[in-house]
Amino acid sequence: MSFPSPNCGERRGGARPDLIVIHYTAMASAAEARARLCDPAHEVSAHWLIAEDGGVEQLVDEAMRAWHAGAGAWGGVTDVNSRSIGIELANTGAQPFPEPQMAALERVLAGITARWAIRPERVIGHSDMAPARKSDPGPRFDWRRLAMAGLSVWPEGRSVGRPAEFLGHARRFGYPDGEEGLILRAFRLRFRPWAEGPVDAVDAGLAAELALRFPVDGGPT
Repeated sequence: MSFPSPNCGERRGGARPDLIVIHYTAMASAAEARARLCDPAHEVSAHWLIAEDGGVEQLVDEAMRAWHAGAGAWGGVTDVNSRSIGIELANTGAQPFPEPQMAALERVLAGITARWAIRPERVIGHSDMAPARKSDPGPRFDWRRLAMAGLSVWPEGRSVGRPAEFLGHARRFGYPDGEEGLILRAFRLRFRPWAEGPVDAVDAGLAAELALRFPVDGGPT
């Protein structure tokens, strides 16, 4: 189903999407989120909106630049909107993501990654690229499920590392420059949402594995 949003434009510099950014709407319903994403007064949008019941709506053509990411970076990419496709999941941020919604997300991701040849490690969360501002899709989102379907990545966690090296490895994986505490918070939201305290050997080991297996290729900004 399509509800075209006027909040979009041409991708800058002839860029093609090579990232996918997953969000939650932080709103009470998919209908409320759709109204916001299609309202020119709010100047926000996303390519896809997925409701709790698995209903899928395309709001912006994938070839166009939607306004979903805002300020942030992933690897060498600083204009994330021009290099990404944005997916909004109807969720307040305080509840689990229902099975029909996750199944629909998997179908949407499979289509996008095939159409644009986007690698699994380039499927990220809003909090990954904007750790100082964002926390979505949050600690309840099942990243491991996506990785098992080949639609994202997950560390095997077979080794520990040196905490002093955590930040460098996290950046090599793609996390932007920033204070260690902010990057650690974003990293744990995705890979260890139950963990607390300062960076430890487990965090460092996971980051080192990700950096070794999936070193970021930022390319043009």
